[in-house]
Amino acid sequence: MLFAVAGVEYEDIRIQPEQWPSEKASGKYPFGSMPILVYGDIKIAQSFAITRYLANEFGLNGKTNLEKANVDMIADALKDIGEKIGKLFQEQDETKKAEKLAEIKRTDVPTYFGALEGILKDNKGGDGYFVGDDLTWADLLFFSQSEYYPMMLNEDVLISYPKMKALRDRINEHPRIKEWLEKRPKTEY
Repeated sequence: MLFAVAGVEYEDIRIQPEQWPSEKASGKYPFGSMPILVYGDIKIAQSFAITRYLANEFGLNGKTNLEKANVDMIADALKDIGEKIGKLFQEQDETKKAEKLAEIKRTDVPTYFGALEGILKDNKGGDGYFVGDDLTWADLLFFSQSEYYPMMLNEDVLISYPKMKALRDRINEHPRIKEWLEKRPKTEY
């Protein structure tokens, strides 16, 4: 998505599950996992390292050191809540899964989303982006994750966070995002 927003050509290579064992054994992946970015002679692993590198390259990481720190803070909070939600899918016991989902909705969602809604409101009343005047990778991470909230949490939790819902809608209308959404490869997740 960062390449699309920046208007930079790229090749999106997807590895099919049946290809992964041989790909992993090839030694091309520094930590034996995906994703990796191959950019000229550079190879970078780990999704947040890749994202931060590209955000810096494309001017999507904030303009000042303070803005960059705030972008990182928001992205790290989104990563934290995303990991908590993602762990639900590792639970095989449906009763325990339902209990964990209820706990996340009762405690984690209000904590994280409430804080993020407040941060958004503190920046120009919440009618722009999380940080500064321009779209950042934290906004894009939020947008990307928000696609899965209804499926993972069994409801659109953003209804209770109107500024975040409006941000998601604004990003969805960004011309390059709209184009990317129409052209991106269709995957299960």
